[in-house]
Amino acid sequence: MAWSTLDGVTTSTSAPRNLTRFAWLSIATAVATIALKTGAWYITGSVGLLSDAAESVVNLVAAFVALVALHVAARPADKSHHFGHSKAEYFSAAVEGMMIFVAAVFIIVTAVERLLNPVAIDNVGIGLVISVVAAVLNGVVAVVLIRAGRRYRSSTLTADGRHLMTDVWTTGGVLIGVALVALTQWPPLDPIVALLVGVNIIVTGWKLLSQSIDGLMDASWPKEENAELARLMRRFTGDDVDIHALRTRESGHQRYVDFHLLVPGRWTVADAHDLCEEVEQAVAEAFEGVIVTGHIEPSEDPRAYSDYDAEVALPPHDELA
Repeated sequence: MAWSTLDGVTTSTSAPRNLTRFAWLSIATAVATIALKTGAWYITGSVGLLSDAAESVVNLVAAFVALVALHVAARPADKSHHFGHSKAEYFSAAVEGMMIFVAAVFIIVTAVERLLNPVAIDNVGIGLVISVVAAVLNGVVAVVLIRAGRRYRSSTLTADGRHLMTDVWTTGGVLIGVALVALTQWPPLDPIVALLVGVNIIVTGWKLLSQSIDGLMDASWPKEENAELARLMRRFTGDDVDIHALRTRESGHQRYVDFHLLVPGRWTVADAHDLCEEVEQAVAEAFEGVIVTGHIEPSEDPRAYSDYDAEVALPPHDELA
């Protein structure tokens, strides 16, 4: 981690991590599962398995988009992008969400056509075995991506991992449907399951789009982390010192905090700067991957109290006992 100080502002920064290796893992997994699921569909003729294979095609497209987004997000700040390129990850999640909608439409249209014209499925046993192998492969990689997303605070990896995990549950539903068709000899069950899969995929796509929109709109930190940050800030306040205009936001894997430090006007610039440095360093050490910006103001100046309407509220002193 590197520290830089300029005009009373201390920021903690870390070099962007290149996470493209996880995107390549996702691409390889998607190619393998497409081959497996397409084979299962070809053997059985199940529209449910076809819908499952279609979602894996979406996974492949999304993985390539994630690869590009992670490559861009790894670029350091430059003259045109002073805050770096971390928001590129949100575009990946948004594209993945839209691709999910496309897959859902394809699945639903295919399922309706098969529901109107039922067709018996064949070789169920072999098809189920192949699909189970694909589901296990997706499940393992999904866990890897989700853990990496949490570790590196990557919305792209988290979204890709959750999508793959949804694919696992989707495959499970399809397998149940195909097995029920084999047991009941009622072909319409297959397209009915495919319709349910399509609806489930739409829900997943909407969640990904919503998360991407929140990120692009500079959403604040989760309530729990905001509360923890506010408690930390309160410990630096007292009779002569106060903190307000505390704000947080997330931008991909990078997070930001800024605040105003109110000190007596009689203090020297050095005294105020030293305290501001102490506060900023404490925040940077308590929260990984955060850039902290502090602004010093004289507490006697009325203009210091009309900065922002929206901010993280600091708890009363008695709550810290």
